Amino acid sequence: MPPRIRFFFAVMTATLFFIAALPLYRELSRRRDIWWTPPTMAVPLTESSDRVEIYARGRPLAALLEAGQIRIVEDARINVLAASDVGLRFNNWDRVRAAQLPELLIPAGACGAALLMFILVLSGRLVYRGERGSVAA
Repeated sequence: MPPRIRFFFAVMTATLFFIAALPLYRELSRRRDIWWTPPTMAVPLTESSDRVEIYARGRPLAALLEAGQIRIVEDARINVLAASDVGLRFNNWDRVRAAQLPELLIPAGACGAALLMFILVLSGRLVYRGERGSVAA
């Protein structure tokens, strides 16, 4: 293979590799703390029972709030904490990551194929060697 064509194919496969590697890099370098539920969208305690249960000294927090057994001190005043005063924020990092994994397999496979082609082009393994002599039957 002439050097000019080898250089062209090497540059082309390197470019395809970086195009496929860009989504992988973008996903793997993303901040992990952005998947928390925003404070303004905190889930009330009554609606979060399917995802989380909070216990205080072995008793469910919801039962303690209904009985009025939890109090909070603010500015030398003691107030009873109600269930509506409690909001929960969830970290959805694991769910988002699991949902994006199948989408990242395609760029990962493309990176592997482009890297293999790049190595084959640089090593000269894709050179056309012509036909060999006929084999006597």
